[in-house]
Amino acid sequence: MSDSSPARAAVPVLDIWCELQCPDCRSALDDLRALRARYGDRLELRLRHFPLEKHKHAFAAAQAAEEAAEQGKAWPYVEAVLERVAELDRDGEAVLLDVARGLGLDAEEFDTALIDGRHILIVDADQAEGKAIGVTGTPTYVIDGERLDGGKSQDGLRERVEEIVDRLLAAPDA
Repeated sequence: MSDSSPARAAVPVLDIWCELQCPDCRSALDDLRALRARYGDRLELRLRHFPLEKHKHAFAAAQAAEEAAEQGKAWPYVEAVLERVAELDRDGEAVLLDVARGLGLDAEEFDTALIDGRHILIVDADQAEGKAIGVTGTPTYVIDGERLDGGKSQDGLRERVEEIVDRLLAAPDA
């Protein structure tokens, strides 16, 4: 007889509430890279958008990240934009298109996506969900129902995420 209980998620999911014009999110890149290196495909890193009003290019950057995902390079794009936070602050949307070109993506399609707003609903939905669960700044991580706020301090944050992931990976399938 087969077990009819719901299956557990194949791998733990770390939701990363991020804003691509945020210096704190840029600082968190090393932690994200370390988590990716440690867990590989045993942990899903899921970008969630939380553009802050104080950063005027953040909403466009979130839409651009969604276009990068459509073109198959979400994380390389996110990392490249975060590496250029100061430029994005200064030069605006031209940086978003320049990053796309640098990664071999279709920059014209990025420009069109920013004009036609095809990804606005995804960004709005992420932001609404973030607000609903108490996200107030970025980066904020949510794993196994626990919210960890990296905007206040990132000290010990990666270690806390690793503790939770290790616990989840060690848990027997229920």
